[in-house]
Amino acid sequence: MSDSTRTYRKQNTRIKKKLVGLFTLVILALVGLAVRISVINATDGEKYRRIVMTQAQQQYDSRTIAFRRGDITDRNGTVLATSEKVYNLILDCKVVNTETEDAEGNSAQRYVEPTVRALTRVLGLNEEEIRKRLTDDNSKNSQYQILKKNISISEKKAFEEYLNTDSEANGSLTEEEIQERKNVRGVWFEETYERTYPLHSLACDVIGFTYDGITADWGIEGYYSDILNGTNGRQYGYFNTDADVGQTIIPATDGKNVSSTIDVNVQQIIRKALENYNEEMSTDAARINGAANIGVVVMDPGSGEILGMDSSRWYDLNDPQDLTSFYSQDELLEMTDQEIEDARSRLWSNFCVSDSFEPGSVFKPFTAAAALETAAVNEKSIFYCDGGEQVEDKYIQCDVYPASHGDQTLQQAIMHSCNDSLMQIASAMGEPNFLKYEEIFGFGMRTGIDLPGENAGLLFTSDDMGEIELATSSFGQGFTCTMIQETAAFASVINGGYYYKPHIVRAITGSDGSVIQNVEPILERRTVSEAVSSVIREDLGTVMSLEGTGYLAKLPGYSMGGKTGTAEKLPRGEGNYLLSFIGFAPLDDPKVVVYVTVDEPNTSAQETTVYAMSIARNIFSELLPYMNIYPDEAGYDSSNVDTGMVMNRDLLNHRYTATENGAVMTGGEDYYEEDWQYLGLAEDGSEIWVDPSYSFDPEAEDAYLYQDGTWGTAADGTILPSMAEEDSYWEDGNDYFSDGMTNEEAAMIEYGG
Repeated sequence: MSDSTRTYRKQNTRIKKKLVGLFTLVILALVGLAVRISVINATDGEKYRRIVMTQAQQQYDSRTIAFRRGDITDRNGTVLATSEKVYNLILDCKVVNTETEDAEGNSAQRYVEPTVRALTRVLGLNEEEIRKRLTDDNSKNSQYQILKKNISISEKKAFEEYLNTDSEANGSLTEEEIQERKNVRGVWFEETYERTYPLHSLACDVIGFTYDGITADWGIEGYYSDILNGTNGRQYGYFNTDADVGQTIIPATDGKNVSSTIDVNVQQIIRKALENYNEEMSTDAARINGAANIGVVVMDPGSGEILGMDSSRWYDLNDPQDLTSFYSQDELLEMTDQEIEDARSRLWSNFCVSDSFEPGSVFKPFTAAAALETAAVNEKSIFYCDGGEQVEDKYIQCDVYPASHGDQTLQQAIMHSCNDSLMQIASAMGEPNFLKYEEIFGFGMRTGIDLPGENAGLLFTSDDMGEIELATSSFGQGFTCTMIQETAAFASVINGGYYYKPHIVRAITGSDGSVIQNVEPILERRTVSEAVSSVIREDLGTVMSLEGTGYLAKLPGYSMGGKTGTAEKLPRGEGNYLLSFIGFAPLDDPKVVVYVTVDEPNTSAQETTVYAMSIARNIFSELLPYMNIYPDEAGYDSSNVDTGMVMNRDLLNHRYTATENGAVMTGGEDYYEEDWQYLGLAEDGSEIWVDPSYSFDPEAEDAYLYQDGTWGTAADGTILPSMAEEDSYWEDGNDYFSDGMTNEEAAMIEYGG
C-alpha cells in the first residue's frame, strides 16, 4: 500500500467523524427545540394562540351575505309579503380608534372626528351614541357595532357619495376637506333584507308575519318558514395594510316563493262586508266592534282551495305588536307584560282555524246525510214535531217551542231547521253510526290545512255519549269544531261526496320564477254517495226559499243552497250566541262555499241568524259576479233588482219600515209581535218586519201586501200601506189607491218591481 493511499484513508475517516458529530449536534438541537416548544405550549400556548388569532383577524375579513326570503303571493301573483333590500350600518370601533403618528412623530387618533362628523351629517345619527360606542370599554375595541338597522339604498348611496372625493359633486372641496373625508374609516354597510307587507292588514290571519325577517310562527309565514328561508353566504377576503389583494365569495341561496290559493279581490269583498257590519253594529266610535269576533271562509268545494279567509280582528302586518286599535292607552298601561303577550297571541291566531265552538244547526245537513247513507231514514220519512223531545230526564225544546212544526219530511226538517225532527233522525240512526260519520266527515280531527295552530275540536266518544248527548249533537250542540272542519265537510256533502283536504298554498316557485312544486288537490275520501249528496243539495236549496230559515241570504236569480245556525254558548241561559250561515252556489253545480260565523253580536238579543246571513249575502252579491257565476233561475229579470242588502235591526224600538228597493212603510211599537221576522234594512235606515205565520190571501179583507216575503210598491211608485195604517185603506178590499188599483193587483207585484 502506498503512502498516498494511507493518507487518503486517514482524511476520509476524519471527515466522517466530523459529519457524525455535526449530525449529532443537529439532532440534539432539534430535540432541544422540540422540548422547548412543548414547554412553551404547555405554559404559554393559549397566550400565543390568541396572539396568532388576533393577527389573523386583522388580516382576514369574513362577512355574512344575507339570503333573500321568498315572496308570498295570491293566486293571481299579487304580492302579499316580500323582502326589500336594506342595510345595517356597521361601525368598526377598533379601526376608528387606531392611533397613527403625525409628521412630528406624535401619536394621535386621526379617524375619530372625521368619522363622527360624517355619520351625524349624512345619516343623522346621534353623536353622543357614536362617541359612547368608541369610548366604552365594552365596545371601543369591537369590530362589529350595529349603529342603525334598515338603512335604505338611497341613504347608503348618499354616504358613499359623501366619501367619493373624485365625484363631480365634490369637485369644489378644499384639500383639507378632501383629507378629512379620506380619514373616515371603520364604516361599512351590511346587506340584509326587511320583510314588508304591501297590503298591511288584508288577509293578516292567513299571511302571518316574521319577528325578525326570517323567524315566524303565524300564517303562511310560519307554516312555510323553512321553504321561504334560504341559506346565508360568506365573503372571505385577505387584506394587507393598504388594500384588498384577494377574496373568496360563497353566494347566498335565496328562499323559495309561495303562491297561495287566496284571491286578493275575494279578501277585499270579505273585508268590505265585515266593515259594513261593524260600522252598523258598533257602539264604540273609537274601536269598531260589531261582535266579539266574526269569521269567514270562502272555499272552492271542488278542490279544497281556500279562496278567502278572514276574521274581524285586523292588525297591520308591518307593525303586529301594536294593540292601540283594540285597547286604550289607559288599558294598556294597566296590563301586565304577560297580559299584553296573551292579547297579542289572541290577535295573531287564526279564528277560522284555531278556535273551536259548538256549530249549531249548520251541522244538521251532516246528521241528515249520515241517516240517509245508513238507510236509517229516507226522503219520504215523516217526523212529527210537537215542540220538543223528552230524552231520559231532560226535555229538549225545538227552536219554535212552545209552538211546533207538526209533520215534517226530511226536506222540511232541514228547511225549517227543526230540532225535534233531527233528534228523531239521530235516534233512528243510533249512536255507533252517528259517531262513525262524525269521523268520516272529519270532525274531532285536524283537517291538515297548511296553516299553524289548527284545533281538532272535541267530540263525545262511545264511552260518554248517551241518549241526551246524541240528541243535542244531532243539531250541533254539545261538541265543538272549527270553521275549517265545517267548511271542508260541508263541501264534501254538496260536491258529490268528495272530501278534499283544505289547503292554502297552490305552488312553490324558485327565486327565478320556475315552478318547483305544484300543490294539487288531495282527495282524501268519500263521505257520502252521489245520490245522497244530490238529495242534501236539494234540501239545502229549500232553506233559501221563503219558507226556509235562510231566505234573507238568497240573491234574486241565483240558485243557492245554505243552512243557518244558532248555537247558545256555555254557560247556557246568559243570552250569548254564536250565529252562523253556510251557503253555496250554484245549487246543482257548486262552485263556491261561503261560511260566516258571528260570535256574540253586539246587541241585547243575539239569537237571530240575520247577522250572519246579512254578511253572507253581501259577500255573495259581489263574489258571484266576480267569479263569473251568473243568475241561473228560470224567468229571472235582473233589470230592476238590487242584489245588495244591508241588514240591521233595533229590537229596543221595534221599528219595521222599508223594502229592499227603498219603498218606505211605517209601523209602530204597539203593532210589533215577538215572532215577527226581520227582512232587511233600506238605504235610508228603515226596517221591515213581517208576520211569518200569516198566509198570503189576496182576497182576504186584511191581506198583507207583500210578495215573496217583501213589501212592494206599485209601478208608478205608489207605496202600499202596512197593517199599521188606518183601516180605511182596506175598505172593501180595494179603493185605497186613488188610481183604483186593487189589493190583489198590488199584492201580485213582482219582487223588486
